[in-house]
Amino acid sequence: MKVAKLLSIAVLALGMVACNPPAGELVGARKSKEFQEAVPYGMVFVKKGSFMMGANSQSALFNQPDNNVMVSVNAFWMDDTEITNNEYQQFVNWVRDSIAYSLLIEVDGAESEFALASPYEDEQDNPRINWKKKIPYEKRFLVDDPVAEALAPLYYNNGRGNLRTTKLKYRYSWEDVAQAKKHVNRFDVALGRYRQNATVKVDTFWVENEEIFSKTITRTLREPSDIVTNSIICVYPDTMVWARDFEYAYNDPLLTGYFSMPGYAEYPVVGVTWEQAHAFCHWRTSLLVAQQGQIAYSYRLPTEAEWEYAARGGRKMAMYPWGDKYARSVDGCFFANFKPYRGSYHNDTGTSTMAVAQFPPNDFGLFDMAGNVAEWTSSAFSNSANVSVHDMNPEFPYIARKDDPDVLKRKVIRGGSWKDVSYFLQCGVRTYEYQYESRSYIGFRCVRSYVGS
Repeated sequence: MKVAKLLSIAVLALGMVACNPPAGELVGARKSKEFQEAVPYGMVFVKKGSFMMGANSQSALFNQPDNNVMVSVNAFWMDDTEITNNEYQQFVNWVRDSIAYSLLIEVDGAESEFALASPYEDEQDNPRINWKKKIPYEKRFLVDDPVAEALAPLYYNNGRGNLRTTKLKYRYSWEDVAQAKKHVNRFDVALGRYRQNATVKVDTFWVENEEIFSKTITRTLREPSDIVTNSIICVYPDTMVWARDFEYAYNDPLLTGYFSMPGYAEYPVVGVTWEQAHAFCHWRTSLLVAQQGQIAYSYRLPTEAEWEYAARGGRKMAMYPWGDKYARSVDGCFFANFKPYRGSYHNDTGTSTMAVAQFPPNDFGLFDMAGNVAEWTSSAFSNSANVSVHDMNPEFPYIARKDDPDVLKRKVIRGGSWKDVSYFLQCGVRTYEYQYESRSYIGFRCVRSYVGS
């Protein structure tokens, strides 16, 4: 009885220590509790794993080098489909609204109904936007109305015509971590500063007469903020790609309606450069931070290795995302939207792009990892990248500068598209496009690193 009493006292004491850690002891800066990351909307979880990276079959015709290598990747979240016109339109509308709010606030300054009142003196000249106040776009058709006059620069014909898409410029800042990681740019702890020869190359952007200019400068690395790059990007997709990519073809209906008509809302967005996709990821992150106050990791484009691993769906040696080595079933049904035969695009039910998720997903739950549109990755293109990168989370990063030659501005694209033959639909086949180019057959999807292992 006495022993049991002593044991109960001991257990009670341990409980008290656990609930109230003693002062002066190492207990950690944060309260210890289990963390569970919420599932990002529209994304699926891709578990960590290893696979043989590279093409399953080589082709002398397409000059794909045999650089297969075993690699591992950490877990991450990935969009279950390509970014659609409807989703990208949200980005475009946000940029349009931001500019519209700024134009309306200019009329009355901090006293404007579209501005948030601030008790701070330094915010009077640069008031914050009141996003809850709806912009009365319908007033832009009125005559001698202050709202109409303020919004007029956004539209042709003094506010009564179509939107001036060239006005839709997105300004943002991002950290060029690739330059910070260079050995020469290490922080010298003994001296309490960066090394004498520590420098970074960044592009500076500015606008003159509505035109975006940029140049590359070399900056001495003195503070961590010196790796921050400021960018300005026109966000509206290039709708002319439907005519530019295919001369002597009547694609005018797609040119005029693909991005704007509701019937194409769930089709993958095209006509977007790598630079625009990069800006979209930044905006998507800032949107989540503004709405929820915090975020685990930023949205970004997938690395080449992440994309290929996700496409294989856990099947390490899968030639195609569906696991088979053929592009159609025994019944003759095609597994993706591509070009089955010369001049015969419709056999797979689509003549160009199709609405996303029209074919079954792979084993990770990802749709359209082959066909429909090829997809941008974050990786720079190099024929020898597979054998030069690390075997853990391999990545070949390089953000090309304004003064770089075009060969350094190539980005890896994966998955093949509606205009490609089946060879380019293979999980391990890679090709490239220049980061400043937009195509009618290239889109993208986002990923977000998983918190934990």
